[in-house]
Amino acid sequence: MAIQAICAVAAAEAPGRSARATRRGHDMVLQMICAIAAGALVLTGVGAVRAGAQTSADEAIYRAQYKLRRSVGDARAYHRLGDAYIQKARETGDLGYLDRAAQALQRAVAIDPTDAGATRHLAYLLSTRHDFHAAARHAARATELDPRDGDAWGVLGDAWLELGRYDRAADAYDAMMRLKADLSSFARRASLRNLRGDVDGAIEDLRLAVASGRAERQPRESIAWAEWQLGAEHFAIGQTDAAEAQYQAALATFPGYHRALAGLAEVRVAQRRRDEAIDLYERAIAVTPLPEHAAALGDLYASMGRTAEAEKAYALVEHIGRLSAASQAIYNRQLAAFYADHDRQLDRALSLARAELEVRQDIYGHDVLAWVLYKLGRWQEAIAPMEQALELGTRDAKLFFHAGMIHRAAGNTARARDYLARALATNPHFHVLHASAAARALAEAVAPRVLATPAELAPARAADAVTP
Repeated sequence: MAIQAICAVAAAEAPGRSARATRRGHDMVLQMICAIAAGALVLTGVGAVRAGAQTSADEAIYRAQYKLRRSVGDARAYHRLGDAYIQKARETGDLGYLDRAAQALQRAVAIDPTDAGATRHLAYLLSTRHDFHAAARHAARATELDPRDGDAWGVLGDAWLELGRYDRAADAYDAMMRLKADLSSFARRASLRNLRGDVDGAIEDLRLAVASGRAERQPRESIAWAEWQLGAEHFAIGQTDAAEAQYQAALATFPGYHRALAGLAEVRVAQRRRDEAIDLYERAIAVTPLPEHAAALGDLYASMGRTAEAEKAYALVEHIGRLSAASQAIYNRQLAAFYADHDRQLDRALSLARAELEVRQDIYGHDVLAWVLYKLGRWQEAIAPMEQALELGTRDAKLFFHAGMIHRAAGNTARARDYLARALATNPHFHVLHASAAARALAEAVAPRVLATPAELAPARAADAVTP
């Protein structure tokens, strides 16, 4: 969602709040947002990129709207308009473009139910809005309408991936790869390879995705996304130099790209260049405020003992999640993880985690549920969903950390040591606070006992955290 939209909603909400709520919530949020918008957004030139430069999505929107002014029943023009709005949403993070895309694509399908492309794009949109069951139905319909549409098979695979049906996702991706080998195909296959623990395969696929995107002159944002994802793969296994190179490449491809800015911030934290990391996170939030970026900025402040600034960033996380019903559905997972990480509103976190798992049964849905149960002190209950989160052999330090802390609290000492060691071996810089917590827990030679371990991760004790 664009920074302007955040400011507008925040300002509109203020008159109806109590003085106490306004003081603690609204004022902190506005102070955070306005400082970023007036400072980082202008000084880094990101505002100029967003406000002044026309992207291919803008041009496609204009062309489709022009066509529809001349022929209001043109299903193909509605299809193109919806596609362009989806691309614009990717570029800006503004969820409002998804609503416009939905209207256009639904109109296209209503006019021509046999349009496989419009049906496929509607499926993609539904997946973006986290209605994965409906996305799977529409994507399957698209493959029936045009079995040679590789993108339709890719969207079907995406839906199955999010629903935790990994064998079905693999079958759909295999069908996709037999029909096309381009940026989106390689990137999709990379995601499944990553989940199955094949990091080298995922990295190779993403390299092919970037090369294909450049050769075929794909939208700059799409190429930058693949470069950012490639950087994230490298960072996940502790290869910070390679990650930095890919994040820089993404920023060269699409200046001001918020995901690459946040990724580079993680690298700077690992390099102990924390002031630079703060600037990068603020620039990312200025472009597109995402809850995970605001939470990461808050954790960085907390690690430096700057608790007041950390609280402002944490307030922004919650504010983003409250903006609209659509945001709450899309950000359920991030909010549940945020509440669990910071020992806040744990009952609500549990509700969000369970609601998320109803619509998205992938390994990370099980991971969030396990982490919330752990923070609630329900350690034995947390073991089963944690095992489901680990079932594919995914090489993710955060998963290993969660598993280690859960088994530690449950008294399973040997398993706790194994998972904590794996977390740090995979990426010793996986989180600005939790990496230090993992190192401390591993060094303590934990004996089987019942510990109030969730409190050990509370932000109040974060000031002494040092990234290994």
